[in-house]
Amino acid sequence: MNFERFIAIKTLKPEGLARPIARVAVISIALGLSVMIVAVAIVTGFQKQVREKVVGFGGHIQITEYNANTSFEYPPVDRNATFIPKLKVMPGIKHIQVFAIKAGIVKTGTQIQGVVMKGIDRDFDTAFFANRLVEGRMPFLKDTATSNDILVSRSLSKLLGLKVGGPLRVFFINSGAIRARKFTICGIYETELAEFDKMYVIGDIRHVQKLNNWTSQQIAGFEVLVTDFKDIDQMGHKVFNLVSYNLNSRTIKQLYPQIFDWLELMDMNVYIILLLMVIVAVITMISTLLILILEQTTLIGVLKAMGAPNWSIRRIFLMKAGWLTLKGMAWGNVIALTICFLQLKLRLVTLPADTYYMAFVPINIDLGYILVLNIGTLIICSVMLVVPSYIIARIQPVKAIRWE
Repeated sequence: MNFERFIAIKTLKPEGLARPIARVAVISIALGLSVMIVAVAIVTGFQKQVREKVVGFGGHIQITEYNANTSFEYPPVDRNATFIPKLKVMPGIKHIQVFAIKAGIVKTGTQIQGVVMKGIDRDFDTAFFANRLVEGRMPFLKDTATSNDILVSRSLSKLLGLKVGGPLRVFFINSGAIRARKFTICGIYETELAEFDKMYVIGDIRHVQKLNNWTSQQIAGFEVLVTDFKDIDQMGHKVFNLVSYNLNSRTIKQLYPQIFDWLELMDMNVYIILLLMVIVAVITMISTLLILILEQTTLIGVLKAMGAPNWSIRRIFLMKAGWLTLKGMAWGNVIALTICFLQLKLRLVTLPADTYYMAFVPINIDLGYILVLNIGTLIICSVMLVVPSYIIARIQPVKAIRWE
C-alpha cells in the first residue's frame, strides 16, 4: 500500500464540520445521478414506445408510387417488382410486406365515422397488433378465399358500439359509385395513438384489390422493416436508390415528421437536466473538498514538515473526495434502479393516453446509458476536483501546524 492511500484510509472518516458536509455531498450526488438515470430512462422509454407504435402502422420504410397522396387512394404497384429480391438480401433489412389501403365510411344506427381500411396479406408481421389485442384474435387470412375478418380499435368500438363477433358495414366510394362491404369483427386492438386508432381497421388485402378493380398482383406498396431503427436514415437512402425510377421510398420519419420532430425535442430536455445535475454535483464536491482541506490543515502542515510533496498530499484528499463520489454514485444507482423497476412492474405513475399516447410513464432500462452516466459523472467530478486541490500548495507548514 502506498503512502497516499494509507493516509487516505486512516483519515477517511470526516470529523467536525466536515462530517455533515460529507453527508450532504453523498446525498446530492446520489440524488443527482438518480435523477439523471430516471430522466434518461423515461425519455428514451417514451421515444421507444411512440416510435414502435407509429412504425407498427406503417413500417420503417414505405415504397409506393410517386403520386401517392393523403387521400388514401394509391395507384397500384406490381408486387413482383424486380428490385424485391435484391431488397430481401440487403444487410439491415429484417422483413418486407405488402399492403393496400382504402378510405371508407362506417355507419351504425345514428353514428357515422370515417375509417381507412388497411389490407394486409399472409406475409404481414402481426406481432405489433397481436401484442396489443384487448379482445378477440387477429384476422385469419386464407390462401385463396377472401377473409371477412376485420380488426378494429377499442376507441372505434366504443364510439360505434362494436363488439367482437358482430358485423361491421363499411361503405367505399369508387369511381363515383358507393360499394358496401360487410365484415365480421374478429378482434379489438388498442395502441393509445388516438389519431391512428380512430382511423385504421385491418382486413384482407383482397377486399381492397377488388374494390379498386386491381388484379391479385397489384398492391398499394411495400412496407420495409429494418433491423435497427438507428440506421433508418441510412437504410432509407439505400432503399431509395434501389427501387424503380417510378417509385418513391420514404421513411416513417418522413411520413410523420411532426411526431418524430416532437420526439427529438425531448432530447434537449434531457441535456438540460443532465447539465443541471452535473453542475450541482460538481459544486457540492468542490465545497466538500475545500472543507476537508480546511479541517485537516494541521495534518497537511505535519505532512509537509515531514517532507511530503504537494502532489502526494493532494492525492490523499482527492482519494477521500473520490470515495465520497463513489459512495454517492452507488446510492444513486440503487435509488434510480429501484424507481425504474417499480414503475416498470407496477406502473405507479399514469398518464392521460389521449395526450401522451400511453396510459403510464414508460421506462427503458438501458445498461449502456447507465454506464455512460456513471463514468461521465465520475470523470467530470474528478477533473473538477483537481483545481481546488491546488490550495494545498499554498499552505505553509509552520502556520498549518499552529492551526486550531
